[in-house]
Amino acid sequence: MSLINIIKKEVKELLTPATILPVVLMFIIFTSMGNFFGEAKEKAQAMPKIGLACYDNGSIAKIFVEAIKENCEIITKNESIKEVKEKGGIALIKIPANFSSNIENFSMAKIEICWIVKELGISNAVSLGNLRNVIDEAKEEVINYVLNKEGINASFASNPFALEEKTIFKEKEINVPPSLLFQFFSAQSTTIPIIVMIIILTSGGMVITSMGMEKENKTLETLLTLPIKRRSIIAGKIIGAAIVGFIIAIIYLAGFSYYMQSFSTEKIDLASYGFKLGIIDYFIIALSLFSALLAGLSMCIVIGSFAKNYKSAQTLTLPISALAIIPMFIIMFKGYASLPLALKAIIFAIPFSHPMMATSFLLMKEYGIVLAGIAYSLFFALICIAIASYIFKTDLLLIGRIRRK
Repeated sequence: MSLINIIKKEVKELLTPATILPVVLMFIIFTSMGNFFGEAKEKAQAMPKIGLACYDNGSIAKIFVEAIKENCEIITKNESIKEVKEKGGIALIKIPANFSSNIENFSMAKIEICWIVKELGISNAVSLGNLRNVIDEAKEEVINYVLNKEGINASFASNPFALEEKTIFKEKEINVPPSLLFQFFSAQSTTIPIIVMIIILTSGGMVITSMGMEKENKTLETLLTLPIKRRSIIAGKIIGAAIVGFIIAIIYLAGFSYYMQSFSTEKIDLASYGFKLGIIDYFIIALSLFSALLAGLSMCIVIGSFAKNYKSAQTLTLPISALAIIPMFIIMFKGYASLPLALKAIIFAIPFSHPMMATSFLLMKEYGIVLAGIAYSLFFALICIAIASYIFKTDLLLIGRIRRK
């Protein structure tokens, strides 16, 4: 056999769908991440759209307003939250009539800001942070003006006015700035998807690699030749996977309950606004995770059926990794509700995404999509179980292909 033939043989054996698919999926992941970061960068560079209602004609108010106008797009000068929302604004700033006079008399002035939050993804926080920086710069302009006047108290000049902030989210008016709201929900949009991804990768990888090891050690071949019904074998594997999933879900639930307690701060009590989880909510979270794990483990048994040995089984875990990583990044950076319809359908079709989103939806009392996700995951698991049962009745596990009759 010549060198060329050997090269052709190796390329043919290595260049299989099992090796190409993970590479394609990783390409899609990185390009999607690039698009998300690019969108976040565009939002950071874009001028924030705001409403600005100024009732003060004093010199200090004019300085503040001019500094805001230089870096923001003023979409309305009326004190109308509805108009700001309709025109895609992110906040309404109201400057009262006594703003300039209070500062000139060394009295703390106040500016009212009503933030409008649509979604809690990382990319949506960029524009709000951008406006926050603009306000800080305008505040510096006021400070510089005050410091240039004689007889001004330096400590007062460093903080001439305070902000009275409130946020409108999900048609609720919350008397806190959006930064605290984002801080509270960041656990659900970042940490929880990572935890779920780790659970999926760990349990799914164990199932697939165990199938590969059983084939390599001839354990599966021996098992299939024993006087035991094959549907009993597949039932045992599925039930065993379900038990593992249940144990993981219970451990996750116990740790998560303790984890949520660490977010009760003195600065903000979001529970008074309805953003809290009850016993039923924790049960639904556990059920969502269990159903997703059952779907994932059932799919891993199907995928593991194609593993020839332990080495090939490790390669087959990559599609599971991709399916766990893709929704994790999208949910972290974008948020499900703000996605286009086609991308929503794709994320919903991935059963691993549902426990990643369940806590955020339950905090907002959106039970419908969580229960729909649980039902879909269980249906997905039944489909995978049916496919696995069919595979175990064929010769695929023994000879690597389905023998035609």
